[in-house]
Amino acid sequence: MSIHIEAQPGEIADKILLPGDPLRAKFIAENFLESPKLFNNVRGMLGFTGKYKGEPVSVMGTGMGIPSISIYAHELINDYGVKKLVRVGTAGSLRADVGIRDLVLAQAAATTSAIVRNDWPMFDFPQIADFGLLDKAYHIASELNLKPHVGNVLSADLFYNDLPALELGKLGVLAVEMEAAALYYLGAKFGVQTLAILTISDSLVTHESTSSEERQKTFTDMMEVGLRTITEG
Repeated sequence: MSIHIEAQPGEIADKILLPGDPLRAKFIAENFLESPKLFNNVRGMLGFTGKYKGEPVSVMGTGMGIPSISIYAHELINDYGVKKLVRVGTAGSLRADVGIRDLVLAQAAATTSAIVRNDWPMFDFPQIADFGLLDKAYHIASELNLKPHVGNVLSADLFYNDLPALELGKLGVLAVEMEAAALYYLGAKFGVQTLAILTISDSLVTHESTSSEERQKTFTDMMEVGLRTITEG
């Protein structure tokens, strides 16, 4: 067991989906995995392992924000040997051409966090996705006629802030979320594959939004794309 995960060795697959909401992890396990078994309930951060089309796969909540996902991703990688980590979460659109419920594949993640600068104050280290996972997710999503957006996102430290994020939209940044940059940095740091697949849950441009229940239970396109991305090929 690690400090924050109570799984025994071998109970977590080497590939995992990481929604922020632990109830979304439960939804994925119950609706997509064969014979899912609970491996973690510490602090209510539910984690399950089952099979997707015969392939062992895990899913676990990470909570909200860079500090929270950093803890769980670090332990999954270093204590449990996970090699493929795909975040499946929600984001707010920063552009008029990125609409509610659209799929975004985060090619890279700018951030307001000091997580990288704390380690590398002399460099502006880029947080980028694993190209193999990104390429596979793009082709799977295109095959499903989902027309995914691919590009930069912003991983913000604060949910409520006065950041002029819409100005980043003018520079091509597609959406704002709170975890991808940390996941990408840890992927680079420990030599594993990482990717964030996001569904637009609200728009900072049009002010449209979705309900918490809808975010938890109906954003299934990113779940299918994520599961196929980590299990195929």
